Amino acid sequence: MQSDVTRAHYDRLADKYDENWAYSPEFIQWMTAAILNRLRLNQGDLAMDLGCGTGLYSRGLAEHANAVVCADPSPAMLEQLPADERLIPLHAGAEDLAEGRITPPHDGYDAILLKEVLHHVTDPPQVLTGLTRLLRPGGRILVVMLPTTIDYPLFGAALKLFQERQPDPASIAAAMEHSGLRAELTYDEFPLAFTVERYTRMVRNRYMSLLASFDDAELEAGISEIHRKHPGPEIRFPDRFAFVLGVKG
Repeated sequence: MQSDVTRAHYDRLADKYDENWAYSPEFIQWMTAAILNRLRLNQGDLAMDLGCGTGLYSRGLAEHANAVVCADPSPAMLEQLPADERLIPLHAGAEDLAEGRITPPHDGYDAILLKEVLHHVTDPPQVLTGLTRLLRPGGRILVVMLPTTIDYPLFGAALKLFQERQPDPASIAAAMEHSGLRAELTYDEFPLAFTVERYTRMVRNRYMSLLASFDDAELEAGISEIHRKHPGPEIRFPDRFAFVLGVKG
């Protein structure tokens, strides 16, 4: 279950979330297209963006679906959703819905998006099994996640902690198959470039949830390490994602 610490982290981050994650209009457009190309929404579809945050990707889903349920365990995040009748806020986490503690507003969904959500849950296979029950025939679940190793210019302790915590996309695909879905795993990447000043500001804001595991002194030491490794004015690296698509037969 998403811990109180993680929920508090996202509540604190809410007003800076778009600044930290919307790297550029090009990145948002690229990620939205990557999601839509896989989910293949139709205008009559009901979709759910589970772990929607401020709705960065819910907006793109809503342009191609009848309605999008925007589910998130952080009330502060949901307060940032744009005013759009097609976006239906729901205060719920993945486990709440998978285990039936909270009932969504529709009988079934044609598409469920989980972007960088499953590393927050205790038992991803169990969550996927529960969410599969929310799908209509032919429905799709798309998990967007980072691979087990990343090229982010973080400090060593943060990269080590990431590798310890990050689920393997192949295991997520296997869990989908076990849940009765037809699974497909693909990868794609987008080139990122930041000034060192902006990237270190993002790290200081703890833009990734794993950075909440470091106190202020540890974070400042990590930022000093980043500056030593990247003495120039700019940092460039590929942002690589795994896309695990499950289709209900």
